[in-house]
Amino acid sequence: MTLPKKDNFSEWFHEILQFAEIMDVRYPVKGLYVWFPFGFKIRQLVYGKLREIMDREHSEVYFPALIPETELKRESEHIRGFEDEVYWITHGGFSPLDVKLALRPTSETAMYPMFKLWIRNHADLPLRVYQIVNTFRYETKHTRPLIRLREITSFKEAHTAHRSYEEAEEQVERAIRCYKEFYDFLAIPYMIIRRPDWDKFPGAVYTIAFDTIMPDGRTLQIGTVHHLGDNFARTFDIKYEAVDGNHYYVHQTCYGISERCIASLIGIHGDDFGLVLPFEVAPIQIVLIPILYKGKEKEVLGFCEEVIERIKNFKYFIDLGEERPGAKYYRWELKGVPIRFEIGPREAESREVVVSFRNERRKFSVSVEEINEEKIKNWSEEIRKRLREGAIHSILQKLKFINDLSKIDEFIRSSVVLLYLCKEKTCGEEIENRGGKLLGWLKELPDFLNYSLEGNCLVCGEKGFLAVTARSY
Repeated sequence: MTLPKKDNFSEWFHEILQFAEIMDVRYPVKGLYVWFPFGFKIRQLVYGKLREIMDREHSEVYFPALIPETELKRESEHIRGFEDEVYWITHGGFSPLDVKLALRPTSETAMYPMFKLWIRNHADLPLRVYQIVNTFRYETKHTRPLIRLREITSFKEAHTAHRSYEEAEEQVERAIRCYKEFYDFLAIPYMIIRRPDWDKFPGAVYTIAFDTIMPDGRTLQIGTVHHLGDNFARTFDIKYEAVDGNHYYVHQTCYGISERCIASLIGIHGDDFGLVLPFEVAPIQIVLIPILYKGKEKEVLGFCEEVIERIKNFKYFIDLGEERPGAKYYRWELKGVPIRFEIGPREAESREVVVSFRNERRKFSVSVEEINEEKIKNWSEEIRKRLREGAIHSILQKLKFINDLSKIDEFIRSSVVLLYLCKEKTCGEEIENRGGKLLGWLKELPDFLNYSLEGNCLVCGEKGFLAVTARSY
């Protein structure tokens, strides 16, 4: 079993999902995949952090996966954005249904008829709920596990309602802060980009997206935040009674993250040897490898028990298998275990542990007395810091700033291009006609970039803003 080099990212990504037991891609329906137990545990740990963040001011709910056609089609602009991707249920057994049912592509039209019943007056606002569910889209492009699927198995979608446009806009900013905390936790660098008006979420006033850059130079959208204004409220008649006794439409937001967050975690941090995981989301955080020699087993295993006592509050595993140490090292590197302890007769005698960090692949020795909960937590923060530094270094290799329109053809197929662009659609189309996709304009400058957010449009020369164009998934 040999993992391809990461330079061949498409093949590497496909194979690591199978080798590291993240997802089984052999399910006999295109675009649907099976989570292995190990991969599902990573998912639980990642989404556990997301839940922790969301639960601070949201309530978790669950809405049905089936949406009546009558409700789905009430919001015409919204359904136009999904109509060629909807799965329809037309029969129950052999009996035709009176009303066709859609498998949810997203849940606005499932939730908002209920919001109309839940919201009566200003005391019911703000309403903030979220759910983590599966959604279904008949994806016609090239499907790819975790990135482009027909069943999104881990879609976190939040929906909120507020008294005014301004309060909804404040919620957009709160949502952005939540997502920043989440991706900082995963050590994944991101750009926060306002999408062009002609590429926003169907039914939204505007859309803000989180994008990262994968090892092949393509961008991956890993989160979106939408200001919906009162567009859906007018369609579904969601009103509240204000203090003055008048009734007003609510203003809404929605924002979502899918298992693309797992794809970015695997793709950005992994290397030629397998997964590289932040300490907090590793199913096994510390693996102990006893190196047993005949006649020394008791001393080594006894010392291992002493070490285990010091790490018992973390997720650890002691590998007592019969494989040679090198084979064990390979397996746990493939699985991305952040910290490895090696303990042989020499270590038992000197009361030391040989430590190896997965993301550095170097060894050093520490006294067993140094190993405690605080030490492990400090190591975990060091690992996260190094992961992010490495990810930023990789991303910067794939970014190219241009101030000459004639040079865009040179870089657009191999780099993510930064340029100044006004917000006229004709100038955006001029850029897209060169072969890239205009992702939009940076809402704020990432800490790994050092440019002004404003400049002259590369196409027309008028006032422009720092924009991003790229090949994207």
